[in-house]
Amino acid sequence: MGMDAGVCKPDLVDEASIYDLRTVRALLFDLGGVVFGLDFRRAFRLWASRAGCDPRMIEERFSLDDTYEQHERGEIPASSYFASLRESLGIDLSEGDFIEGWNDVYLGPVPGMAEVLSIAQHHLPLFAFTNSNPTHKSVWEARYANELKPFHSIFVSSDLGFRKPDPEAFRLVASRTGFEPWEILFFDDSPGNVDGARIAGMQSVVVDSITDVRRELSRLGLEVEH
Repeated sequence: MGMDAGVCKPDLVDEASIYDLRTVRALLFDLGGVVFGLDFRRAFRLWASRAGCDPRMIEERFSLDDTYEQHERGEIPASSYFASLRESLGIDLSEGDFIEGWNDVYLGPVPGMAEVLSIAQHHLPLFAFTNSNPTHKSVWEARYANELKPFHSIFVSSDLGFRKPDPEAFRLVASRTGFEPWEILFFDDSPGNVDGARIAGMQSVVVDSITDVRRELSRLGLEVEH
């Protein structure tokens, strides 16, 4: 889950040659951009409205900097992260204003994904791994409660102390699922996260749309084609 959603999949990679479907015993999914949509520009617009500035200025100044990553690893609380944003964005908002915008990034569930997960859970155990933080977690775990029901466990970076694309994060997740990394097929909309998973030994797919998920699950013999 992150702002790199929507990055195009490299054309030169033949994913069918990267993994062996015969070894797949579990499925691991990213959440934001795969199970449900998100758009950080919604936060920028709300913050700009409260600060009385152009949202384009905030978008230009916002970055996934060290403080952002520390927040997603659970190393600093939200209050420290928002204090950092006051400095980096140059806007003096209350913590309440920051939280309101921060929690406004979520869109609806990805159409058709709930059905795909519902079918898949009867064939293989499903897990999720998301880069997130306690403030966001409190929103998405309530808002998408029905969509998240098929998952046996959901691993959150701020709980683990590791975030994608760190290969160590994927190794830790694999160990907690009870499966070897190469027994897991991972779906994420970020090519960088997919690369990290592959380094850790996971079989992985870049997701540009639900079509990619349906295609790979169909190759596993699951009847999920629309």
